[in-house]
Amino acid sequence: MPHRHRHRHRRGFPLPIILLLVVTTASAVEVAPPGAASHSQPTLLPPPVQAAAAPPAAQASKPPGPGAASRSQPTLPSPVQAAAPPSAALASRPPAPAALLAAFLAKADPSSHLRVPPAPSPCSRPGITCTAAGQIIRLVLESVGLNGTFPPDTLSRLAELRVLSLKSNALHGPVPDLSPLANLKALYLAGNRFSGPFPASLATLRRLRSIDLSGNRLSGELPPGIEAAFPHLTFLRLDANHFNGSLPAWNQTSLKLLNVSYNYFSGPVPVTPVMTQAGAAAFAGNPELCGEVVRRECRGSHLLFFHGGGSNGTAAPPVQSAAASDSDPQRESLSMPDSSAPHAKKLRRRRTMLAVAVAVGIVLAALLLCAMIAMRRSDKRRRPSSASYASPNPKKSAPASEVSRDNADIGYVECVPDEETAAIMVPEEKARRLERSGCLTFCAGEAASYSLEQLMRASAEVLGRGSVGTTYKAVLDGRLVVIVKRLDAAKIGPAALEAEAFEQNMDAVGRLRHPNLVPLRAFFQAKEERLLVYDYQPNGSLYSLIHGSRSSRAKPLHWTSCLKIAEDVAQGLAYIHQASRLVHGNIKSSNILLGSDFEACLTDNCLSFLLESSEVKDDAAYRAPENMKSNRMLTPKSDIYAFGVLLLELLSGKPPLQHSILVASNLQTYVQSAREDEGVDSDRISMIVDIATACVRSSPESRPAAWQVLKMIQEVKEADTTGDNDNDSDLTSNS
Repeated sequence: MPHRHRHRHRRGFPLPIILLLVVTTASAVEVAPPGAASHSQPTLLPPPVQAAAAPPAAQASKPPGPGAASRSQPTLPSPVQAAAPPSAALASRPPAPAALLAAFLAKADPSSHLRVPPAPSPCSRPGITCTAAGQIIRLVLESVGLNGTFPPDTLSRLAELRVLSLKSNALHGPVPDLSPLANLKALYLAGNRFSGPFPASLATLRRLRSIDLSGNRLSGELPPGIEAAFPHLTFLRLDANHFNGSLPAWNQTSLKLLNVSYNYFSGPVPVTPVMTQAGAAAFAGNPELCGEVVRRECRGSHLLFFHGGGSNGTAAPPVQSAAASDSDPQRESLSMPDSSAPHAKKLRRRRTMLAVAVAVGIVLAALLLCAMIAMRRSDKRRRPSSASYASPNPKKSAPASEVSRDNADIGYVECVPDEETAAIMVPEEKARRLERSGCLTFCAGEAASYSLEQLMRASAEVLGRGSVGTTYKAVLDGRLVVIVKRLDAAKIGPAALEAEAFEQNMDAVGRLRHPNLVPLRAFFQAKEERLLVYDYQPNGSLYSLIHGSRSSRAKPLHWTSCLKIAEDVAQGLAYIHQASRLVHGNIKSSNILLGSDFEACLTDNCLSFLLESSEVKDDAAYRAPENMKSNRMLTPKSDIYAFGVLLLELLSGKPPLQHSILVASNLQTYVQSAREDEGVDSDRISMIVDIATACVRSSPESRPAAWQVLKMIQEVKEADTTGDNDNDSDLTSNS
């Protein structure tokens, strides 16, 4: 056998060719992929240069496995040639997990916030779980200060990875291609700054069960077919992003939690069991959504009568119009056979008759309206021109001498001494001038449901006087109850007195629509008169609930009520900050009203522009340190500080002035002592107090965002309900 080898060597492979093969094989060893050489001796986080280093000389001299020499170079006994493995086999060797983790952190953690001590394997680090073979199956790097990008071809090459959580960092840029992670079951990227479209590569991961992309800056429409891409999905959060377009019809029976709130989705919400079970809160903060699920009527929904409707709750596509058929004979021949021509003519005749009937109806309605206007003007001309007043009860009308007038310029607030109610009344001549000088402007495109005249003559009860004016409960025509806030010209600033600026601001505020906000329905301005009209909330304010009828030794609200109210207020505040990019500016317990189901609703939303900066003196306990100087502009972080004060007031049942002097270390004891007899788990109370403490930090930059506050409260509420039971430890992200 040796003689045969030497014979073939002399005749078939000259020395120049042998040298060329040696050089080629050596170059193949040089271009080994990162981490290939260090696979036998992994370190926890080797530097990127070390991960990409060529194999040491000692390793290069390692003899090949059995049969390797006979397959590649059977005639060369040189140890250098025998040590070089085939280039294809070397390229297919996967990088070591430590090298991939190091490559990820080189881009994701440029400031080196994550300091990891040296270790023989990344599997020894908390938050990392590996198989017996050293493959990472669970990687959790939450709240560790990552502020770079998520580089491609790093973590996505951890082929055995099942759980990946990078929550609550500051990672930015797009989410890379994750399609190689075929075994991934849970992906948590919430609370970062990722941008770009929805990562379409996720649609290829058929084993995914949990996806949390909330609290990022992702935008664009969701990929078509996403609703069917994840057959085993149980958890999907896309809230607090910038997604737009229409919503998919999610209907997987496995999907238990769905949240797409605080985005820019539009159109009808598909009516499926999953979407209905998610509830209106899962779609909040998308002002353009409509339909049965969100309890908001879709504009133009009457068109479904002409188009027909499908059985799945979506409208059938519109039929081809007669005009299109007439103008395109070829299209008509494709869409209907010749035998249906008589039916088409009959259909056109019906449409013509319908159009004529609609036109006649419009003309008759216009004539009737003109007649009513003429009759009303004639009736007004017959009335005496002297100042007469309408009373809610004509039999108990008070003489003019018993009327106390608040403002003699535009209108009057009439207080009848022997009645518990007042009346917002205007003399006849003044009323006519008001009607000529301005009218009620209804917000968000809503139709007018009452007139200025009805509003000015409504019976009214004074509810209180606040920082911008007087608030009344008004009853229109003995039926409709509204809240009217009459602004005080002495308290409001130039932005409120300038007509165009006032209208622009009120138009923005009037578009705010959320279950936890008291909606502004209409507003009025004329000269220095300003009126704001809101929905009536029947159960009073949170301030009255906490402090109104309680003795000094009374206990605070029940724990579950506190959590519910805190969540409601956080929902409304997150909507204002995230969906509308506005600032509430006046968070306090007296500005939290309770609806018919005792849901908490923010009122006086975004009215801080009305105030003169020098006049902002009230409620100092709710004001952030940076806003103690009146010339400092209010920001969302100002609202967060006020929310933290409100949360402590809610937990302790004490006015904010009593706990404003406490330091953070004493707040836990302060709240615990107020609730010591309630039997609530002290850990739950500590979690909520920690949230309040984070909100009232002196530095605005260190306070959490509203959506983060909401998320933390919901986690406490969920833990309070479930007792932290988690039966699927494989999908748990917490380290």
